[in-house]
Amino acid sequence: MGEKFTDVIKRLPKTPGVYKFLGSNKEILYVGKAKNLKNRVSSYFSKTSRGPRIEHMLSRLISIEFSEVRSESEALLLENNLIKTLTPRYNILFRDDKSYPLLKISDHKFPQISFYRGNTGTSDRFFGPYPNAWAVKESIQILQKIFKLRDCRDSIFSNRSRPCIQYQIKRCSAPCVGTISHEDYREDVARAISFLNGNFSEIFEELKVLMENSAKSLMFEKASEYRNQITALSKIIQRNNMESSNGKDCDIFVVASNGLLIAINTATIKGGRYLGDKISFAQNSENAGLNSKEVLAEALTYFLIQYYERKSFPPVIIANSKSAIENLSKWLDLCTKGNTDLKKPKLVFSPKLEQGDWFDLAKQNLNQALMRKTLEAKSLKDRMRYLVRFLGLELTEEKMSTFRIECFDVSHFSGEATYCSCVVFQGLSLQHAKYRKYKIKTAKANDDYGALKEGLYRRFKDAQEVPNLLIIDGGKGQLAIAEEVLCNAGVTSVITIGIAKGDGRKVGLETIFFDANNRDLNQPDQTTLMFLAYIRDEAHRYAILGMRNQRLKTSKKSILDEIEGIGSIRKKRLLARFGGLRELERASIDELGSVNGVSKALASKIYAYIHQ
Repeated sequence: MGEKFTDVIKRLPKTPGVYKFLGSNKEILYVGKAKNLKNRVSSYFSKTSRGPRIEHMLSRLISIEFSEVRSESEALLLENNLIKTLTPRYNILFRDDKSYPLLKISDHKFPQISFYRGNTGTSDRFFGPYPNAWAVKESIQILQKIFKLRDCRDSIFSNRSRPCIQYQIKRCSAPCVGTISHEDYREDVARAISFLNGNFSEIFEELKVLMENSAKSLMFEKASEYRNQITALSKIIQRNNMESSNGKDCDIFVVASNGLLIAINTATIKGGRYLGDKISFAQNSENAGLNSKEVLAEALTYFLIQYYERKSFPPVIIANSKSAIENLSKWLDLCTKGNTDLKKPKLVFSPKLEQGDWFDLAKQNLNQALMRKTLEAKSLKDRMRYLVRFLGLELTEEKMSTFRIECFDVSHFSGEATYCSCVVFQGLSLQHAKYRKYKIKTAKANDDYGALKEGLYRRFKDAQEVPNLLIIDGGKGQLAIAEEVLCNAGVTSVITIGIAKGDGRKVGLETIFFDANNRDLNQPDQTTLMFLAYIRDEAHRYAILGMRNQRLKTSKKSILDEIEGIGSIRKKRLLARFGGLRELERASIDELGSVNGVSKALASKIYAYIHQ
């Protein structure tokens, strides 16, 4: 192999740069960076053990390309950009989750607290990112208990005439109806922001002074409110063990592998509170050679860069890979260079004291997640063996790990919002990134055969990759449709089966129907049947998800959309004036006519349509 690329290696410079390994048809196999291009690329062809992952990649290598840059840091940036755009098969890739959950405090006279995902380029204040939605919602509940901030939408807030249930259960101070002054509410918001920033001692002292001053002024009801805030804050801090001497805000990253999977745990600490974990598993790991420190450092490096490209840096970043920290430091130097608004965070490899405790907890949670994945993979591998044996196939371990199963199901709601779903099982796991939903456009309502035919046609028309096994949720009729579509598409190498629901729709009582080439097969054993039902149920779940999302979009249409003469502007004004359809239904013709742009005749038309 090394002799094949001798001339290429000789031409490589001893400078920093990025190299690309290409396979057949110019397929990008791998992108890497190097401080010394010649030394790095030639190391792949040394006689030392390279591991199965590298061996597999080199067996497909056809050509090598490279680009020189001025420094190792620039090589890191270029490599990261190429990996994101090209998604090479042999680079360790993680799902690019662009939308981590945030807590938002709106820019309003009486600010609202809310859960938020999306663009932060507004005048609102954002706190996060949080590791999961639960952490945001728990923080909102805490702020409501202690500081009684509103969580209702502005349209509802501006049109309320009496306090809602949140006020009655002491979770909101009801600024909508004037039960609290603007000044007092603004002070509560300021304390909530201070709380989110971890300034607990300052809040305690401030509330204590306010309570004492209120008592001295004989304002005992106000003093009682401050006392209750202090008590609630004490309970929250004690329950969450929040107080720490340093590093109140930090992000913790732990990378590990079980030899088959690479996983990274992201733990977030805000104001001394451990807000939970988010485990991310690698997509392109090739299931081999994943235990080396170099591979783990590479995975963590690009995960960190991807994570912080759209997020602000905390004061402290902790990671369990020294090489990844060094690479991140180089990237941060470029990010903060010449930008006085950005301060480089402190990078920690061996945390102590409270940070060490959080770090150990993050490692423990990651190890448990990997153990669960390992047991799940082992179980699925055993089930795959049963399935392969049942189909009469003889597959090596490597071929079994690439065996691709696709399952199709159709779902609709009374003939509307019809979807045909396709889920993929490959590499001994469900491949969520390869799932597909086909919104049915041509089939008639309640025509399951037509919907399935359209979905299969769209999947296999000009298909570059086909499954080894195709599962159809249904009986002989659905199976005949699948065979017809595959035949018309010229796909002949796919085993096709139908799985019909059993008595009472109970799992394990299904009947399997086979294509023409396999009709002499017997019904599978219970283990194989449960495995097929497991994939079928996932396809059903995914189809229902598409149908429900479509119904949700449709349900958001207002009754006002059905009235002639009501456009988007008039609709917006009516909803803003009355706060919602329920209040709109209670309005008189005169009240409807008082809205800007709504004439007396149109108001009568709206009233008649709503009350018909």
